Amino acid sequence: MKGTKTGYVCSKCGNKTEATIVDVVKIKPPENPPTVVLVEDPSKLDYTKVAETCPHCGNSEAFHSFGLVSGEHAGVRQERTMEKFICTKCGYTWSKE
Repeated sequence: MKGTKTGYVCSKCGNKTEATIVDVVKIKPPENPPTVVLVEDPSKLDYTKVAETCPHCGNSEAFHSFGLVSGEHAGVRQERTMEKFICTKCGYTWSKE
């Protein structure tokens, strides 16, 4: 298809199709785009506060939760629990098996 002033023309058969442009609008991005901030309420994430030292910043409090890890390797299925910690000060995440 080749574009013309009034529409399109097929280069093989010569069939013409008219096309009209209704409106062309350019959208400009905002000068000061909004900053996205994610706020998670730890009480809704099923975490509890514990006295655990953060390996990243040294803070003495962290949110704690348990999780179940399951997988299969070489035909052997394994399941084990894992402890997850999130620092209350810097947000660093670490885990213990």
